[in-house]
Amino acid sequence: MNRDEYWNPILETLPLEQLQRLQLKKFKEIFTWAYEHSKFYRKLYGDAGMEPGDIKSFEDIRKVPKIEKSMMRDIQGKDPFPYGDILCVPLEEVTDYRQTSGTTGQPIYQADTWQDWEFSTEAYAYALYAQGYRPGDRCFLPFGYNIFIAFWAYHYAGEKIGCEMIPGGVLNTEARILKMQELRATAMGATPTYVLGMAETARKIGINPPTDLQIRKITVAGEPGGSIPATKKRMEEAWGAKVYDQVGSTEIGHWGWECRQQAGLHVNEAFFLVEIIDVDTGKHIDKPGKQGKMVVTTFNRSAQPCIRFDVKDLIQWNAQQCDCGRTFRLLDGGIRGRADDITKVKGVLLSPTAIEEVVRDIPQLSNEYQVVVIKKGDIDDITLKVEIVPEYAKDEASIRTVLVDQLRLKTNLGYNIEFHEFGSLPRSQAKSRRFLDQRPKLH
Repeated sequence: MNRDEYWNPILETLPLEQLQRLQLKKFKEIFTWAYEHSKFYRKLYGDAGMEPGDIKSFEDIRKVPKIEKSMMRDIQGKDPFPYGDILCVPLEEVTDYRQTSGTTGQPIYQADTWQDWEFSTEAYAYALYAQGYRPGDRCFLPFGYNIFIAFWAYHYAGEKIGCEMIPGGVLNTEARILKMQELRATAMGATPTYVLGMAETARKIGINPPTDLQIRKITVAGEPGGSIPATKKRMEEAWGAKVYDQVGSTEIGHWGWECRQQAGLHVNEAFFLVEIIDVDTGKHIDKPGKQGKMVVTTFNRSAQPCIRFDVKDLIQWNAQQCDCGRTFRLLDGGIRGRADDITKVKGVLLSPTAIEEVVRDIPQLSNEYQVVVIKKGDIDDITLKVEIVPEYAKDEASIRTVLVDQLRLKTNLGYNIEFHEFGSLPRSQAKSRRFLDQRPKLH
């Protein structure tokens, strides 16, 4: 075993039986902590007829009530303000405030103690070390430091490993690129959307990232693009760098990442319990190859515990073990979408990530696109807006043919295709909303 491959060689290569014993022990601890210190959790578990002594096996864990964002939103703003009675520590022990981006509704407030934030940093260090970050790397962070979790943990995890971290918060995109060139940065972290957008801006100012910059590692998060082959290929070609996916959320922490093998997302099973639940039946999916929604428990967060949180991300286990030697299991294809993003259009179930894979796999199209669904009478009408790279403008007819055929093949739907002037569709530095469902909501 090459111990230099792992941030924590003991936990990352722990035999499955020992890893499961550790998970059961940690679940009992966080369940007991929440039951004893949070009015919210005590009522939730009391109403279900459960108490700490009831947790003796994984089967018992599956009986524990799940929580979801709507429940967390309902208690916010109440005492202790602003977190409500989910909080398990006195307010004076809270040292860090974060909140979700609010792209799917009212933001969730997240309270962390100093120890909680140390845990978040440690979890991210597993990811960066697995992706080849080492002392001597000079890492640029092209994001606006704000109340959102974004790449805060990337910053502190890089410091913990021994990397040199360069915050590029208030700079605009052009200034960030020039600063990376000036300082010879070797790595960066950003959303897939912004990674592609930065490369586009660099070329506009006469900088070719693969030859004029020294970025060789990029960690992406916040969007599913890092695990979509066509999007990853675009990013790697645009930068001449390896692109690695990392996943997490404000409420959960940084639970999964891609290692240098790029064989799928490892779940950090020493810090998190990830379950896969059938969307229709609610039954557990333990075997590889079947997709379901993710339910996750964070073991080491004391201020605002996250226990059996229904994330609604769609995932499935990979049957293969990674060649890196880690015993942490892999997810096949990373995050495959969200259960609440899957929508019916013309009677067909549609996942927005399927459209992204088609568009990004056609090199004559730009990185940006937009999907708009409206209702025309009783009929769903779906429009895909794309941009042709200028040098291929004369090939519109053939590009349209390929696009229509691939969309029909991958999504079983027909689309109105609109070609827009290159650079005219919205660009974003953070998470992008490319799928706009403007149909009237049914009540």
